[in-house]
Amino acid sequence: MLNRRTFVAIATMASLAGCGSKFRRYDGPEVTRIAVFKASRKMYLLHDAKTLKSYRIALGGDPIGDKKVEGDGKTPEGTYMIDRRNPNSAYHLSLGISYPNTEDAAEAEALGQKPGGDIFIHGRAGTKAQRAGDWTAGCISVTDREIEEIYAMVRDGTQITIAP
Repeated sequence: MLNRRTFVAIATMASLAGCGSKFRRYDGPEVTRIAVFKASRKMYLLHDAKTLKSYRIALGGDPIGDKKVEGDGKTPEGTYMIDRRNPNSAYHLSLGISYPNTEDAAEAEALGQKPGGDIFIHGRAGTKAQRAGDWTAGCISVTDREIEEIYAMVRDGTQITIAP
């Protein structure tokens, strides 16, 4: 049988174990869409026309213009869906964007190249947290703390529009 001191110690450790988790809970209004504006480096989580949250973002290392082909360092422009989640991302947490769509793939094929893929909204993780400016390979980056919040709020199937 546990004595009182042991019981209190175990209960305290169990309650603190959840404090360091990167997985948060969200019970607010549904995020119905995400709007990204590359020129202003802003991302908005929206419920219908109401802004729930806004974030400063970093983009691909060559942020001007639409992504055309694999390796061009650009963040795509257009309307996509959040189509997957990666709780074990090298960048803390990440939400997959359904790039390339059929138009993107056709455009790259017409150029005789591949469109690329693996475009995500993700954190910075480790030494990346110290980077300033645009540094990703075409993804959208926020801080690790922010991606924890976004990961909890956004569901697979949410529409994301990325504007120039």
